[in-house]
Amino acid sequence: MTSSRPYLVRAFNEWILDNDCTPYIVVDAGIQGVQVPTEHVANGQIVLNISSGAVRGLVIGNGALEFSARFGGVPMQVFIPLQAVMAIYAKENGEGMVFGSEPGSPDPDGTPRERDGDQSSSGPEDRPSGRPTLKVVK
Repeated sequence: MTSSRPYLVRAFNEWILDNDCTPYIVVDAGIQGVQVPTEHVANGQIVLNISSGAVRGLVIGNGALEFSARFGGVPMQVFIPLQAVMAIYAKENGEGMVFGSEPGSPDPDGTPRERDGDQSSSGPEDRPSGRPTLKVVK
């Protein structure tokens, strides 16, 4: 089956907007193909406001999320493969969703993740050492 992440990101974005809140996404800036302003990346992550007042031309496709925005007055085209979206939430109340890894999705090094229970992984040393963390942005 295809990834559910693009469908969930679109649905949560719409739900957040319908409730007059501001959608924010947390992005893993280390994923291959991510094009974000690197000067705003902290601990390998960036938090972005994707509301219509902050971005232009937002497209949430099945493979990537893209838009244009200004960062410090400088225009930039932002491109984010959807596997790099770690969470989407409402700024006002924190309601939203944090995404885990999906079977078959690539790790940052480009190799596919194995399904739980597959025998091809030799142990915990093959898995990523830490989990992403979220912090409240005010």
